[in-house]
Order: sequence, then C-alpha cells, then structure tokens
Amino acid sequence: MQLVVARIGRAHGIKGEVTVEVRTDEPELRLAPGAVLATEPSSVGPLTIATGRVHSGRLLLRFEGVADRTAAEALRNTLLIAEVDPEEVPEDPEEFYDHQLMDLDVVTRDGTEVGRISEISHLPYQDLLVVRRPDGSEVLVPFVSEIVPEIDLEEQRAVIDPPPGLLDDSQADIAGSREDS
Repeated sequence: MQLVVARIGRAHGIKGEVTVEVRTDEPELRLAPGAVLATEPSSVGPLTIATGRVHSGRLLLRFEGVADRTAAEALRNTLLIAEVDPEEVPEDPEEFYDHQLMDLDVVTRDGTEVGRISEISHLPYQDLLVVRRPDGSEVLVPFVSEIVPEIDLEEQRAVIDPPPGLLDDSQADIAGSREDS
C-alpha cells in the first residue's frame, strides 16, 4: 500500500536541498537517508534521500542526483510516497493511517448516525475527517480528541462529540457581531 509521507516545498540554499511538508507521524522512519520514495507525478521519481536535517524547525532533504538549486526547485510540490505493509499499524495506539480511517461509520456519542468517512484532509495545523452524510452532503470534522474521542477499528466506527453547530447550522453559537456594540 502506498502512503503520502511528505510534499516537497521550495528549494533551500544552492546545493540541492528542499524544504519538506511532513505528512507522516514517523518521519525518522519514512524520510531517513537511503529511503527510496515513489513520487506524484511519477515522472519525477523515484527519489532516494541522500541527507536530511532540521533547520529552524523545518525538515530539509537532499536527494541523490539533485545537486543544485535549479534541480531542487523543479521538484517543488512533488508528493513523496512510501510503500507500507497494509497490516502495519503505528506504534502509538492514538495514531492511525488514512487507510484505517477510510469508510468508517461516524456516529455521535448517543449513537446517532452522522455518515461515513470519505476522505482525510491534511491541513497545516490539523487534520479534518470529511464525512459524507446519508443525504449526500459533507461535513468537515476536526480530527482532535475533544471532538473525535473514539476510533473503534474492530467495530469500524468513529464516535464524535460535535460542538454546537458542527452538524446543524441552526444549533451554532453565534459570537457577538458589530451590531451588538
């Protein structure tokens, strides 16, 4: 099974390094020197990591055969994809691979059916579960423990505790507006 583990950002310096947006909880395993990664678009790869280091809180990678800034900049926005055994699970029991979450039934704490997870959206500051509702609409659920307190892979379901307004706009708590002043 293939998993996206990073997205290449801009070039850094003149020796072929690139910044990387990490999309794995195990960068030390997936993005280590010597790792060979498939790419999207596939015409760019596969890429073999030559070196990796952290600079100012960002991961910088250099790939074999990429020796200058021009070559590094040509890789920008390329997705890095690792081959992972489908039976493999993260070490931390509170972490999940995207393929484990796909198609889970989503219910509220009281058992009310919400829908089914159709996609996981990875944003810079948090992940979102894209839940397709029975009527075909979608709801975006922040994938944080306060809102998604339980993932039960055996039962194939995710239990959510949605704040007011997440599932029904009419229940939203409206913050003060300028007219209130």
